[in-house]
Amino acid sequence: MYQGYQKYVPFQPVSLPDRQWPDKVIEKAPIWCSVDLRDGNQALVNPMNLEEKLLFFQTLVDIGFKEIEVGFPSASETEYEILRTLIDRDLIPDDVTIQVLVQARPHLIRKTFEAIRGAKNVIIHFYNSTSTLQRKVVFRTDMQGVIDIAVEGARLIRQLTEEEVKQSGANIRYEYSPESFSGTEMDNAVLICQRVLEELGATPENKVILNLPNTVEMATPNCHADQIEYFCRNLKGRDSAIISLHPHNDRGTATAATELGLLAGADRVEGTLFGNGERTGNADIMNVAMNMYSQGIDPKLDFSNLKKIREVYEECTEMKVGERHPYAGELVFTAFSGSHQDAIKKGLDYMREHDSQYWEIPYLPLDPADVGRAYEPIIRINSQSGKGGAAFIMQQNFGYNLPKSMHPEFGTIVKAACDEAGREIQPKEVFDLFEKEYLQVGYPYNLKSYKLNEENDVDRHTVVHFEGNLRFKDKDHIIQGDGNGPIDAFFNALRTVGITDYQFLSYHEHAVSLGADSKAISYIELSAPGGKTVFGVGLDNNISLASIKGIICAINRAEARKEKESK
Repeated sequence: MYQGYQKYVPFQPVSLPDRQWPDKVIEKAPIWCSVDLRDGNQALVNPMNLEEKLLFFQTLVDIGFKEIEVGFPSASETEYEILRTLIDRDLIPDDVTIQVLVQARPHLIRKTFEAIRGAKNVIIHFYNSTSTLQRKVVFRTDMQGVIDIAVEGARLIRQLTEEEVKQSGANIRYEYSPESFSGTEMDNAVLICQRVLEELGATPENKVILNLPNTVEMATPNCHADQIEYFCRNLKGRDSAIISLHPHNDRGTATAATELGLLAGADRVEGTLFGNGERTGNADIMNVAMNMYSQGIDPKLDFSNLKKIREVYEECTEMKVGERHPYAGELVFTAFSGSHQDAIKKGLDYMREHDSQYWEIPYLPLDPADVGRAYEPIIRINSQSGKGGAAFIMQQNFGYNLPKSMHPEFGTIVKAACDEAGREIQPKEVFDLFEKEYLQVGYPYNLKSYKLNEENDVDRHTVVHFEGNLRFKDKDHIIQGDGNGPIDAFFNALRTVGITDYQFLSYHEHAVSLGADSKAISYIELSAPGGKTVFGVGLDNNISLASIKGIICAINRAEARKEKESK
């Protein structure tokens, strides 16, 4: 048996027996900060060039981000260039604050202040690593040594801020991250952040952002929530701080960690679009925001054109959004399963019938239209699809509203075609099957011409007289019949040439538009010899002829079935 798991040390959760976050609910959007241009960009195989960064920045602005981390200007000339371009070209809206990251090292801090010169609204985001493992393995220092680095960095940043504000009047705010917060003893995390707050002179009027990175996701989301609640409870001067989350996705639960962290008291979230970032990525801000949206909460971000946002992301990052990615994936609003298709169709019908103001569609927690998606691809057809899926395609894509009793028959035809093809079939292929099976059936009976007349009998009841030329067995037969309507008259005419084994069961009709032409379509259900039912379809500008065509279609299909079964 594989024993590799034994080399891993289990995470030790914080003790918080009276935790409060499980009873909370998310009621409003947090402050959002995009770190796509820094955290996301540094994780790319080919980092974005200047024009791609500018396009991405404008996309983030259009979505509604008010805080955007644009880079690490002291790290490289490329990072410096994007910041200067944004400032020098006056591309930063007045209501948007740019954020710049810097290690708590004096020469890097000074270069960062050079880079931001001329910007109106800036967050100076500085950090140093505080985790037990980093102190032991990387820095080989104690906690006091780590605190000293943070405090000295804060002192210099405050000094340079005062000088810059005096010179330019810029609005400069502070953010501090105890990097690897998730692996830091909570009392040490609280202590270092308190010292930074004191050094920066934080007040309730001038809050400092304390960003608590889940730099490496080390435990279940509830453990992260306990850490956040413990930190918020024990931080002196909590009212002078904005508590920010920065979750990563190493365990695949960054969205849950973010949501539970908000329940635990956080005010702000840093993340990226579609979860881009180092290793398994950052928290996906789109995912978290749309989760709120689907619960009736305004996320304060606009993802109504999610397809375009995804295209920009894929173009700039050279990465792909997965087909099953929440909200944005190509297949997330698609149902192949028969039971899902049936429930979705009934939900759409229910909303139309009741004019419901609420979204009540099984299996679709969000209206696809709210993220710019169309309804056509919701139901797609493969061998797993049910009887209602094909009917939905015919209705949604082509305007053919098949009666419910007809769904099993046509669904069986479509399923057989899927099995034979061994793949998904497209809506046009579904329509082609329908056309071949119901609209192109001309044997053995072919109505070459017909005439309908109406008159009143002696009791002033309307009588319809049918007369036509029906070709079968290679001969033309003149048939005539009277009835109380076109269908009854036609059936009586058929009896005159010995077609007597078919009984009328049901009739449905509606108008269908085909381009500029509007036609009537009828669905006829007959009882065929042997008691089996069969459907026929008629399409014509004249509703009476559409019905008669439907009857002939049903009889022809029954005769073809009988011939096939006899072989």
